[in-house]
Formats: sequence, C-alpha cells, structure tokens
Amino acid sequence: MKTFCANTAAGSKPDFLRSPARGTEQAARLKNLLRRRKLSTVCEQARCPNLGNCFGSRTAAFMILGRTCTRQCRFCAVEKGVPQNPDPEEPFRLAETARELGLRHVVITSVTRDDLADRGAGQFARSIAAVKAALPQSTVEVLTPDLGGSRQLLAEVLSARPEVFNHNLETVPRLYESVRPGADYKRSLSLLEWAAQNSPSPVVKSGIMAGLGESKEEIASLMRDLVAAGCAVLTIGQYLAPSRKHWPVARYYEPWEYEELKALGEDLGLKQVFAGPLVRSSFHAGEVYADAAAVLKRQTLAQGDMSR
Repeated sequence: MKTFCANTAAGSKPDFLRSPARGTEQAARLKNLLRRRKLSTVCEQARCPNLGNCFGSRTAAFMILGRTCTRQCRFCAVEKGVPQNPDPEEPFRLAETARELGLRHVVITSVTRDDLADRGAGQFARSIAAVKAALPQSTVEVLTPDLGGSRQLLAEVLSARPEVFNHNLETVPRLYESVRPGADYKRSLSLLEWAAQNSPSPVVKSGIMAGLGESKEEIASLMRDLVAAGCAVLTIGQYLAPSRKHWPVARYYEPWEYEELKALGEDLGLKQVFAGPLVRSSFHAGEVYADAAAVLKRQTLAQGDMSR
C-alpha cells in the first residue's frame, strides 16, 4: 500500500485541481437570478472551484444570514467583520428561488453569527420550513455553524426536520487553534453527536479539508471520533488557499490518496465517505444524501430481520 507523506511542502497546483470554466451561459443566468432575489451562495463567497459546474447545472448552496462572518478562520474567503441584521424575508426569497430552479435537494448554509442571541438558528428553521412549503417533494440539507454548542438552538433547527444535518469539523484537533480560532473541536463533535441521537432525520454529515498540515493518523483518529458520535457521512476535499494572506497549503493530495481515505473511513465504520480533490461539503449533495439514505435503510432492514 502506498503511504501518505502529509508534511511534504506544497508546490504548484496540480492539473487535476484545475476547475471547470465558470463563464457558462447557464451559470450567468443563475447568478443574475440570485442577484435579483438578493441571495448569497457559499459557492461564490468561499470561491468554490466547482462553481461553474454547479451553477451550470442549476444547483447552489444558499448562504443565509448575510455575507459577513463573525469568526476569523484562516482558511476561509468569506468576508469578516460586523454583519447586518437578518432579513426576515430571506427564507421566502430562498424558497421561491429553489422552486423556480426546480431543485430536488436544497442546501442551506450560513456565515457564523456569534452576534445573534440565537446564533441564527431561527433563520435556519424558517428557511427549512419555507422550502418545504414551496417544494414539498424536495429534501433539505443544512450546513450549520457550531451554534455556540447550544443543544437548545440545535433542537430548534432540527425541529424543522431537515433530511440532512451537516456541521463541518474542517480539520484535525491539533490545528484548531491556528486555523479555526473561536471554534472548538470537542464542541463541534458534541453537536454532531447530539444531532445523531436526537434528530428525526436519518443522515448526519461532516466534512474536512486535506492539505492543512494534518497526518494520516490524525485523520484516522478524527474518523473514529465521527463514528463514535454517530455521524454517517464524511466529505473530504483538497484545501486551496484563497490568497497569500490565508493559511498556506501544506501539500496537495494525489487522487489515489483520496481513494485510500474513502476506504479507511468506511472500514472504520462511516456509512459513506465522499472524497476527491475537488469535493466540497455541498458538491453533489443530493446524490450523496440519496446514497447514504439507501445504505442506512438497508442497515435498518437488516437489523430488523436479525431481531425476528
């Protein structure tokens, strides 16, 4: 078996990380629609390499609660500072846009809003409810911040019954202080565990970036933590520094290494690991959800048969 060399310094970006062209006609129309509806997407704000691919196929991850984040994560391109008050009409504009696009799986995420008493939980719940009213046959995935670790606020989000609850660990515990100031690994893990134990929905999901300086052993330990917490799905993609001011890329993982990470995670007990150089939390989110839900359904049926 090939071995990882996670401390290898990053050189120039490999060809397999070249993203598709962003200037398609379909993508331009979607951008214009989002502007008219005064909506943001994490696709644009985080400079996602899949933007052209996703916008071109009329999919997007909606970002609620404004464009300004109250955290100072060193890997993220989303603007930092003092945000504006939440827009009470935003959930309805989001739902109408999702309906117009005919989306079957709607992803809703947000900036971190430590300035709000409810950390944005209410806006998440209202957005989920609005989408379900406008698109009764759709499934909804939320990718939330850590909500300050509040189980009460998490319960408010889950009460709207999203099909997927996603909260990204982003990286291994050792790098949190340097890469994610203001975040806490155990707090985030606890949020996922509580969601797995109390959510009426079947799929709990998380994601990490590769290439921040972590080791294979640290990734394996993180995977074990997720399995113990009851997390079903993990996404893994290459970290790409948005600028020279951001955390530098420690190394670029080769495509075969993502295959090994996938196999490792599933061997350790995760139901599904979606790993690849350009994988992001919401990339092909609908397909990932469908596959994970099918695995969980088969497992439930098998357990039922065994108990007879």
